[in-house]
Amino acid sequence: MPLISMVSTFRNAAAAGVLAAAASLLPCSPGVAATDVASLPRDLSPWGMFTSADIVVQVVMAGLVVASLATWTVWLSKTLELRRETARARDGLARLEADVTLAELRSADEAQDAVAQLVQTAAREASLSGWSFDDEFKERVALRLERVEAAMSRRIARGTGILATIGAVAPFVGLFGTVWGIMNAFIGISEAHTTNLAVVAPGIAEALLATALGLVAAVPAVVIYNYLVRGIANYRALLGDASAQVLLLVSRDRGRSARLMARAAE
Repeated sequence: MPLISMVSTFRNAAAAGVLAAAASLLPCSPGVAATDVASLPRDLSPWGMFTSADIVVQVVMAGLVVASLATWTVWLSKTLELRRETARARDGLARLEADVTLAELRSADEAQDAVAQLVQTAAREASLSGWSFDDEFKERVALRLERVEAAMSRRIARGTGILATIGAVAPFVGLFGTVWGIMNAFIGISEAHTTNLAVVAPGIAEALLATALGLVAAVPAVVIYNYLVRGIANYRALLGDASAQVLLLVSRDRGRSARLMARAAE
């Protein structure tokens, strides 16, 4: 029995010696006290890191959150607008393919979509020309249709530029917040006279959160921008088809006018 007690005592002493030696090897300065570790931030959730971050990093994070909200707002509004205008353009294109004259289509078309504006501008030029389909009339109509098509394209693309800006700038803004946060973390290390990971980790985590928010704002903005660009290109193609149909309608009206004049001359 005394032998067992001596072995147990020796084992406890050896364990205590190993712990003391390990503690002496830790890269921690003697100036770090238990109160310093207790005063470190314990809430490392995203909101906790935001509230404990530097004011500059907080401004960067808030700006990136606002940019992300703007991205999804533009996506929702432009997606609904594109779907509505594309459906109207297809309906107007179907109306143009019917066997009607420009005057009949102008009087019957009460819609306010892009195709209706193409018809109205062609009819306006015909009215100014006295409904005389001469050789230069088609060129004048084509010029008017080109300007209306460009105006409609600019209107449908309005608001997408902010997505390109966010996609290009947000990662660098997040990187700026990260660099600023890491600078503050190193300053905190210098002031605490310690390289303890428990002291360094919260500041670095707050800094890296800015980079994460920059990517969260930039990646959806780039994807949504490319998606909207494809939708706008499809809409422009429909307007181009509508312009071609209006020119065909003008050409048919010119042919009808020429035949009527020939019959009247007979």
